[in-house]
Amino acid sequence: MDLELIKSDVVKASHILHQQGIAAAFGHVSARIPGTDTFIFPPRMSPALVRADNLLELDVEGNQLSGDGRPNTEFWIHARIYKARPNVQAVCHVHPPSCVVLSSLGETIRPLHASGAIFRNDVQMYDRITLIRTRELGDAVASTLGDHGAMLLRGHGVNVADKDVRRVCVMTLWMEEAANYQLRAMSAGKPRYFTAEELETIYPQVSGEDVSNRVWEYFSSRLN
Repeated sequence: MDLELIKSDVVKASHILHQQGIAAAFGHVSARIPGTDTFIFPPRMSPALVRADNLLELDVEGNQLSGDGRPNTEFWIHARIYKARPNVQAVCHVHPPSCVVLSSLGETIRPLHASGAIFRNDVQMYDRITLIRTRELGDAVASTLGDHGAMLLRGHGVNVADKDVRRVCVMTLWMEEAANYQLRAMSAGKPRYFTAEELETIYPQVSGEDVSNRVWEYFSSRLN
């Protein structure tokens, strides 16, 4: 993919997540520069203020290679996930309200609606309460994520890792939607979570790139 398009997607995803209430003053989306151990990362500002001309370039060892300004202090989340997962091309770290509340209850995402089935029962939990501001903590987070695509950080937020920025943005939106529905169901009674067999049925229907692309197109159009 063209680097300018990747930068454009990082900006657009940042603005979508802000517009949808997933990120406010804090949070960040990054993208690996294809075929390298470097990534595009926003400076230390709200996702609402990210522009193509203020993006930075960092590497997986935490070095800032280009761009003015300082990176967000939790850049180690991105750096060490990219280090551990060569297949990951984009990472998102934000603080979605319902996800934070759900994690504080000792719960993870348990699918009970169609879009939530994208997570199956694979959302991991990082239990330690701290901001991820060191290489060691970044490695611990990457280890907890393992080969999975999403994780909760208890009382803190979420990390999502996937094939590109567009997919990461959509997955993050779906993660907050799933957490919101789960909390509402828990408050109303005893939720009927999807069984393993039901997930096997619904997952192929919601996991295709054509589905996530449709979601990306919709939320992109709302920025205009």
